[in-house]
Amino acid sequence: MSTPVLLFLIACLGLIGWLMARVRAVAFRRAGQRRSSSLPGHHGAYVAFWIVAPVMLFVALWSTITPAMVTQTVLRAPEAASLPPTRFERAAILTEARALAGKGGGAAFNPQAARLAPVYAATQQRYDWAGSSLALVLAIACGIYAYLQVTPALRARTYIERVIMGTLLAASLIAVLTTIGIVGSLLFESWRFFQLVPVADFLTGTHWSPQVIDTRDPGASLGAVPLFWGTFFIGAVIAMAVAIPFGLMSAIFLTQYASAAVRRWMKPILEILAGVPTVVYGYFAALTVAPAVRDAAVALGLKWASSESALAAGLVMGVMIIPFVSSMADDSIAAVPAGMRDGSLAMGATTSETIRRVLVPAALPGVVGGVLLAVSRAIGETMIVVMAASGAATISLNPLASATTVTKQIVDLLTGEAEFDSPKTLAAFALGLTLFVITLLLNIIALTVVKRYREAYE
Repeated sequence: MSTPVLLFLIACLGLIGWLMARVRAVAFRRAGQRRSSSLPGHHGAYVAFWIVAPVMLFVALWSTITPAMVTQTVLRAPEAASLPPTRFERAAILTEARALAGKGGGAAFNPQAARLAPVYAATQQRYDWAGSSLALVLAIACGIYAYLQVTPALRARTYIERVIMGTLLAASLIAVLTTIGIVGSLLFESWRFFQLVPVADFLTGTHWSPQVIDTRDPGASLGAVPLFWGTFFIGAVIAMAVAIPFGLMSAIFLTQYASAAVRRWMKPILEILAGVPTVVYGYFAALTVAPAVRDAAVALGLKWASSESALAAGLVMGVMIIPFVSSMADDSIAAVPAGMRDGSLAMGATTSETIRRVLVPAALPGVVGGVLLAVSRAIGETMIVVMAASGAATISLNPLASATTVTKQIVDLLTGEAEFDSPKTLAAFALGLTLFVITLLLNIIALTVVKRYREAYE
């Protein structure tokens, strides 16, 4: 029996159990027996849970152990007697036979795999039917047990609420455990890297050339300062030079000058920029902005301008960050009491003076916090710099020169054919850990600034 059919039958049994338990609970109420602390729906959910939950756990466990059981059964078949003794060759033939059995036949690269495919299919079918039969028996048994528990004294609502609370707790722990797993893997792999490369050489070295690494001194070719500089120059200088003025001015216009009708359609249009996939920004930067920047520089007589310049990637990244700055500034300015604005205007100040001397200073903590969050978003951007920035690790103040970033190098290091234990591959984890620490510090600083300098208005 296929898995979708089995899941459908389990769902049907759960629905039947829910209906039967609900009818039984309603009958108790009509019979005038002792008042129950739970509603009929709670009793139905109690029985349905007992039918579905144990069976789903059994199906998950069965799916985990079945492949090994099927393989062991196939290896005992006469058709498997001629398999090569080498584990690698035998595993390759078994994998091909399993794939052919799943597709229902087809051309085989190895003749032995073609002979084993029917055996694999028959064995898998037997185990599937056995598992499905056990699952249905378990569902019926658990359903009967739960149905017999449905009495006026059953505190079904308490059990259901505990199940819901446990489910919500498990869902919330997924994010926490995922974060712990990510940080743990970064720390472990970075520790392995720093056993090969000194921390000082990595954090202070100015030469980055992972393609040519001297095994006697790998730190000489893995100095990450050019990467840190390129990340800062593109994400925190050029991108913010675009995002901060345009984002702040758009927020001021929408909150102070635009009418309600204009704000109603203009703000969603501005926020569309935040929903555009970053790969689209990358294509736009590589195919449109970068050639335009190079042609403009050549027209001005700067023939050395690169087609993969830091300016092109930074401009597009700044456009992508505008909604983040604008949204935070919009919320901060809107939070300033209207009385402060009206009082300034009543004293004879113009609208621009009120904005410059009253509203913006009052909203400055929120604006600064939004800018710092936008910086952390920018320095972690990948697709734009992968598609538009260069792979050359240089330290230069020239925005028209080639530059690279940490995220660009992480992609390059993990997409090659180097050994996983090599310093070249492990350097990606060290770069990821450094980037994680930087963005974490920026987020902490942003939240601290907002919390410490936020004005409390009544």
